[in-house]
Amino acid sequence: MSAEQTAVSTAEAVITERRGSVLLITLNRPEVRNAVNAALAAGVAGALDELDGDEGLSVGVLTGAGGFFSAGMDLGAFVKGESAWFGDRGFAGITQRAARKPLIAAIEGFALAGGMEIALACDLIVAARGARLGIPEVKRSLVAAGGALLRMPRRMPYHVVMELALTGDPLPAERFSELGLVNRLVEPGAAVETALELAASLAKNGPLALIATKQILQEQFDWTSTEMWDRQGAISGPVFASEDAREGSAAFKEKRDPIWQGR
Repeated sequence: MSAEQTAVSTAEAVITERRGSVLLITLNRPEVRNAVNAALAAGVAGALDELDGDEGLSVGVLTGAGGFFSAGMDLGAFVKGESAWFGDRGFAGITQRAARKPLIAAIEGFALAGGMEIALACDLIVAARGARLGIPEVKRSLVAAGGALLRMPRRMPYHVVMELALTGDPLPAERFSELGLVNRLVEPGAAVETALELAASLAKNGPLALIATKQILQEQFDWTSTEMWDRQGAISGPVFASEDAREGSAAFKEKRDPIWQGR
């Protein structure tokens, strides 16, 4: 396959669309329930590069085409030896290294196996009522090694995670909402719209502060009590010293909307 053909297939597998300072990223393989192959993984990685590299973008929304999020790894491509991992970003181009900026998953229909792991790599989750979420890898003698077994025990009760992992049976979005994993539970068909509204509310905030806040929350799990203040200060200090911090304070005093510069 030529470089031109590769670029085309990747572009078709993932679609990006700017909505102001929000980047809408759509997994676009509905014919295989947005299953992850090499092209989709490369497309997601490229979209995250775009999100992080563009100062005009503050938040990303990740969703799937066709009325569902993702069924996970493309097993047909896997059997043929095709890799669903991309560089240091890992499975689906996201699970080991996602964006520095906030990401919101918008789930319709289902997010299963690797699809669930893509959602878990995001920072907020909006899901439609009735959507099924789960990690059925054991049913195929596979392991949910794309992040589910590492992230879910930190976010949900141990015995619930163990049942999900060992039975492979999914649960409805309503149950995940009760457990705190889903931030917004919406009517079917409204996940993307609600996620974009949530993203717009995030994007009103200082972009440097969003990045630093996300980084602290993600990294603090293994900080010791003696080092945590220094580690937090190293990340937050440059934000307090930024032009945006002064602009945010001035805008508050002057009762106007701030104009962020990202510096």
